[in-house]
Amino acid sequence: MATAESGAAIVISRNHPVFDLPEIVAVEHGLFDRAGLDVRLAENAPAQEREARDPIARRKEALFESERADLFNLCEWGGIDRLERNRRGGYLGYLRPAVVAQALISFDPELNEPHDMSGVPIGVNEFTGSHYTALHLLEGTVPRDRIVLEHTGPPSARLDAAATGGVRAVMLMEPYLSLALESGAHLLGCYFYRGVQVVAPHLPGERLDTFMTAVNAAVDIINADRTAWADLIVDETAGRLAPERLRSEYHRFTHATPLTRERFTESYAWMNSWQLTDGRGGYDRLLALR
Repeated sequence: MATAESGAAIVISRNHPVFDLPEIVAVEHGLFDRAGLDVRLAENAPAQEREARDPIARRKEALFESERADLFNLCEWGGIDRLERNRRGGYLGYLRPAVVAQALISFDPELNEPHDMSGVPIGVNEFTGSHYTALHLLEGTVPRDRIVLEHTGPPSARLDAAATGGVRAVMLMEPYLSLALESGAHLLGCYFYRGVQVVAPHLPGERLDTFMTAVNAAVDIINADRTAWADLIVDETAGRLAPERLRSEYHRFTHATPLTRERFTESYAWMNSWQLTDGRGGYDRLLALR
């Protein structure tokens, strides 16, 4: 069982590589070791797992909830959601370094712009970035009561559903976005976003700060030659997308920054407006900034 006490190993519950790349590089380059931290990646592979409808039952979250992992990252709205749902507790850490686009794509020639999506189901994975960014992307064009989202599962399942006509449009991020475009899909719009960490309640802020210093050093290594890491990002496509075919414009990496009270308040108010939270949390309760 993972613990977060001083000196104990810090276990990361994995997200997709495009989101976790700085942590992966920090492990592979020994940056955590040099900082005096024992950091390990949990044995979970999001691309190979079926996503449960209940977010807490999903492998990434389940490892954290059962105290077999000490932190994981996901979109900021999802981070708030998980802390309000879980029993273990914890707090929101930094805004993660990965800046990634969730893109609305379709193989349907009759769908060409966000306005065309009024009343048309969009495939997402509920309570993940694909869900929240779809709402953000469309609410300025389509009336809220005409935005229709359909739980279709993880990105590989969403791409397959769109390609076979099971759903007319889906939200995708890399590497599945590049794969979709290479397979003949077209882009209707995209929404760039960062995420946050969900951190174990007993992981001291000082250790998290040391952890993030190493992660930021990994970001600098990545940005020195971004193409060098494409193979890690496309690996989950099981050979369907060659590393050199991964597009560069839909993901990038920057240093992690704190989640401020202002940003949290804005995001929380938006979630409340969609009834994605019952409003019982708050910045101080979720300990967004230690």
